[in-house]
Amino acid sequence: MTKRSEAKYKIDRRMGQNIWGRPKSPVNKREYGPGQHGQRRKGKLSDFGTQLRAKQKLKGYYANISERQFYAVYVEATRLKGDSGENLIGLLERRLDAVVYRAKFVSTMFAARQFINHGHIKVNGKRVNIASYKVKVGDVIEVKEASKQLAIVLEANQLAERDTPDYLEVDHNKQIAKVTRIPGLSEVPFPVQMEPHLIIEFYSR
Repeated sequence: MTKRSEAKYKIDRRMGQNIWGRPKSPVNKREYGPGQHGQRRKGKLSDFGTQLRAKQKLKGYYANISERQFYAVYVEATRLKGDSGENLIGLLERRLDAVVYRAKFVSTMFAARQFINHGHIKVNGKRVNIASYKVKVGDVIEVKEASKQLAIVLEANQLAERDTPDYLEVDHNKQIAKVTRIPGLSEVPFPVQMEPHLIIEFYSR
């Protein structure tokens, strides 16, 4: 297990929020941060601190992707027409691991990355094992036939804690999802408030 995967249990507590809306989140019991200094009184964050926290929260949500990958998404978002914050969310939701998670093929964003890396997912009939693969509107994402009865898939389908969003058409009997449109911020079912405009401000300083 990588350090990044191990860190997922600390992300909620560091942010002080249950960012995935999980029933077993440690924040549900302890709202203070991890470590021996976690219970210290928190001072008011500066503008920089607020922007950094917004970035850490969104990065953490998408399976704590690397800074290099996240910055590349920001750069692409600023080059596209329209609101850069909305573009940022749209690009992150086009990641294959995000689509696999939203379709409830697996139970967590971290599991989605691993599931894809292990070759269990096809896009338009071809196997794709890159979690950051960028899907397009109309793409069909499916669990490969040999993996459809895996316990991780069957358990995820039954999760009551979250629903599949409207911008995906999902058939859980066939384990197939289709991307119908790229969502805006208001359409993405984040359990906590995300502030992409603060992230744009953070990088454009």
